[in-house]
Amino acid sequence: MADITDPAINDAYLDVRSDKSETNWLLLDYESDRSDKLQLTKTGTGGLSELRDVLDDGKASYAYVRVAYSNDKESTREKFILVVWIGPQCKVMRKAKISVHSADVKGALRVFSIEVAAREKDDLLEDPIVIRLRKAGGASYDGV
Repeated sequence: MADITDPAINDAYLDVRSDKSETNWLLLDYESDRSDKLQLTKTGTGGLSELRDVLDDGKASYAYVRVAYSNDKESTREKFILVVWIGPQCKVMRKAKISVHSADVKGALRVFSIEVAAREKDDLLEDPIVIRLRKAGGASYDGV
């Protein structure tokens, strides 16, 4: 099991979800290579592009992101995504634990529309994610 008891994780989660905050993402990393304890590494206001810049190719991480997009000509939406990042140089033993730990992380970062499994930074480009969010969101009047 992953240890996600750090109160800073829940505080950051609530901050990302808050309409009153500009914070739109958080990043969780393991305390060390041998630890199963997750800690809040960073938060930011620059969306998916900023998050991509801080991901480490040698780590497995979890991110929670608020994504704003235009649903049609008349409205915008904000949806939340859970990112499970496994960098290309992540160690084998860490990769092996991700599926089990993901369930624990989903218990803490509870509300999200889609889960994005990212192995390369290009897996976190905004346009394909917005398309997935539109499809997951139901009614769409702009042909997507």
